[in-house]
Amino acid sequence: MHARFPDFRLGKVLATSFTATLTERCGDPVERIPTPRRLVDWLAVSGLTVESCTTAQLELARELRESIHAALTAAAVGDRLPAPAVRVINDRSTQGRAAAVLTPENKRQWRLGSDSCVEDALSVVAADSISIIAGERDGKLALCASPTCRAAFFDTSQSRTRKWCDMNTCGNRQKKARFHANKNQSAGSAK
Repeated sequence: MHARFPDFRLGKVLATSFTATLTERCGDPVERIPTPRRLVDWLAVSGLTVESCTTAQLELARELRESIHAALTAAAVGDRLPAPAVRVINDRSTQGRAAAVLTPENKRQWRLGSDSCVEDALSVVAADSISIIAGERDGKLALCASPTCRAAFFDTSQSRTRKWCDMNTCGNRQKKARFHANKNQSAGSAK
């Protein structure tokens, strides 16, 4: 029997989808890659298939995730990037063997070899975060307005004014809370 794990929050941006493997950072944190097998699952749904993962590789992944989160958060608020985070991101980026390939749809995609390991996949995630932080992609870094989330996300909307990392989760939760607060306020003033 398989253990039930929280669903992945997958977006269009690899690096921020990776940092979303730990959600509700300012509330009750939800770890979405609690086991090495779950990291293999996340990598597979992200187009970075590897055969296996050790506990040590899971720890490398979590260290990279937290480093990317720290760097994205600093960049989103205009702070200096934390040197330890930059070091981890750069180290992971240079330690992998992945190739950029062109798809028939004129898109860049990463290809791992059949003997690729977790470190190769992590190098792709690190490289993706570098391209975002360095400003090489069209969009804007922002932090989720949810007080329990505060996830860094990459806003590619036309107006660049998104408030939530994910409208289906944080945005809906905040809208429901406002609705209930207004409903309770209206009920209280009617008495």
